[in-house]
Amino acid sequence: MKRVLVLGAGILGVHTAWFLRQRGFEVTVVDRQPGPALETSFANGSQISVSQSDPWASPHAPFKILKWLGQEDAPLLFRLKADINQWRWGLRFLYECLPSRAEHNTLQAMRLAEYSRRTLQMMRRETGIQYDHAEAGIMMIHSDPKSFNDAAEAAQLLIRNGERRDVLSVAEAVKVEPALAHTAPSLAGAIYAPNDESGDAYKFTSALAALAAKQGVQFLYGTTIKRIDRVGGEVSGVVVSDAEGERTLSGDAYVVALGSYSPALLSGVGVDALVYPAKGYSATLPLRAGSKIPAPKGSITDDEKKVVFTTIGERLRIAGTAELNGFDTSLNTVRCEALTRRAKHHFPDLCEWDKVEYWTGLRPATPSNLPIIGQSKLKNLYLNTGHGTLGWTEGPGSARALADIIAGEVPEVDYAFINAPARKIAASAATSHA
Repeated sequence: MKRVLVLGAGILGVHTAWFLRQRGFEVTVVDRQPGPALETSFANGSQISVSQSDPWASPHAPFKILKWLGQEDAPLLFRLKADINQWRWGLRFLYECLPSRAEHNTLQAMRLAEYSRRTLQMMRRETGIQYDHAEAGIMMIHSDPKSFNDAAEAAQLLIRNGERRDVLSVAEAVKVEPALAHTAPSLAGAIYAPNDESGDAYKFTSALAALAAKQGVQFLYGTTIKRIDRVGGEVSGVVVSDAEGERTLSGDAYVVALGSYSPALLSGVGVDALVYPAKGYSATLPLRAGSKIPAPKGSITDDEKKVVFTTIGERLRIAGTAELNGFDTSLNTVRCEALTRRAKHHFPDLCEWDKVEYWTGLRPATPSNLPIIGQSKLKNLYLNTGHGTLGWTEGPGSARALADIIAGEVPEVDYAFINAPARKIAASAATSHA
């Protein structure tokens, strides 16, 4: 039986371990946290958003970023640093803003996300995991007429390629999503993706880890990964430390699913992964009994502010913004309050505003927004990282496809995996990362 060591117990690591175990591999997962999904996966926006496969890098992005420079509450904020990796990332980002690259990246992300949504639905049927999920679609709202028209035009690319997006008037949007009734006078229109979903990523991943453990996956929590050791063109082991000291773990294959922390570990064995942390924020609040405004049926995205509002059971999750500021995980009060302020604008009496819980996490972003999935230049080292804002959306499918690759099979989904078996893949942004 082939032994696989998975580094990281977030969405990507746990799902990868699950699919490898389903294929009969002996799997060990290593993570420094005391449990699964406690970093980037813990309090994200909770969306399964195939409809939002459009990358940050687009022809309009450079002008928006310049406009937002210095604005503490900007949706996307670069804090320029003397960091060569940030500058490398930024220069590549500008290249990915070319119209041809943006279209290519959108379609790649859409295919992977759609496959992943189907994979999640399959897992839900097979496992019966309950995680406050809703199959009520995602409503993308716009206050500015030009922004709405631009978004309606951009939606045509996904529509032409089979992903449903309904362009709605304000009245039509309110009919589908009554939670918008209060804010309707301030809206210009909306785009609705009825096939999208939402749900608590932390709750699902935690339950999946528990099921995987029952099926024989070993989880080594509270274990810090120090380095990867290499001999020739292969990994020979991974040095870790825990309460009992330092030791080396070995396997037949190794998967790096450490999000933003992947590049530092990979550089030690000569593998380059252009992933940079994009700090995101969220706020979670209890719904207020007796509110005159109904909670969203599923999820709503304020597209201009890049903020999402998702009902999770009896809570509202507000999430958004991206801040490129290295590995800083401190909470910025201005950016935190921008989330709740926007929620109050749309849904003034929906929540118990004085009971807010703020959180921040580092999304592992590539310049193209396409994750790096597949076999690295070391023949027994595999990558599953760089999913940016779509880790929950793309995670199940990414893990299932990587399990296929490790088993020597061709993944079902048409995506530019690195060094995938038995298929000549067209060159893409992902291939330059490893």
